[in-house]
Amino acid sequence: MNIEKTAIQDLIIINPTVFPDERGYFFEAYNKTKFAENGIHYNFIQDNQSFSKRGVIRGLHLQINPFPQAKLVRVLEGEILDIAVDFRKNSPTYGQYVCVVLSAENKKQFMVPHGFAHGFSVLSETASVLYKVDQVYHKDSERGIRYNDPVLNIDWKVEADEVIVSEKDLILPSFNDIDWEF
Repeated sequence: MNIEKTAIQDLIIINPTVFPDERGYFFEAYNKTKFAENGIHYNFIQDNQSFSKRGVIRGLHLQINPFPQAKLVRVLEGEILDIAVDFRKNSPTYGQYVCVVLSAENKKQFMVPHGFAHGFSVLSETASVLYKVDQVYHKDSERGIRYNDPVLNIDWKVEADEVIVSEKDLILPSFNDIDWEF
């Protein structure tokens, strides 16, 4: 496993060691001991999976204290642009984000720690996304930021006429209107 640091502290990309042969390939997607050896200490308690078609944007979502969620995200089929935005008020990178392309082909994983809003757009015809979380869903702790917020100005790599967003995500507040902190 190769750990790739990003421009924002604590956001990391995990490149698994893949063993290909004539039958296909094998890799460890998660090994608690190896993660701990690399400074990744989460007790994942649940796996979530989504299936989406091209142009779907899910996010930006997070849970605030006392029920924050860390996520370990990977793609089983297709390709997404995965995004994590730093919402840790005392962080020098507050309001900044990192984008990474995750795909079934590159097998990369994105470790999104507590205090980050998370979202993704689907770049392929369809995509199946699997992510581990270290906290159950808690409705009263759920927060989010509108995907097309002008302050964040995220390029989701999807044409405007292709964008598909849930009603719930369309009514999320803008960055300047949030009334919560992590």
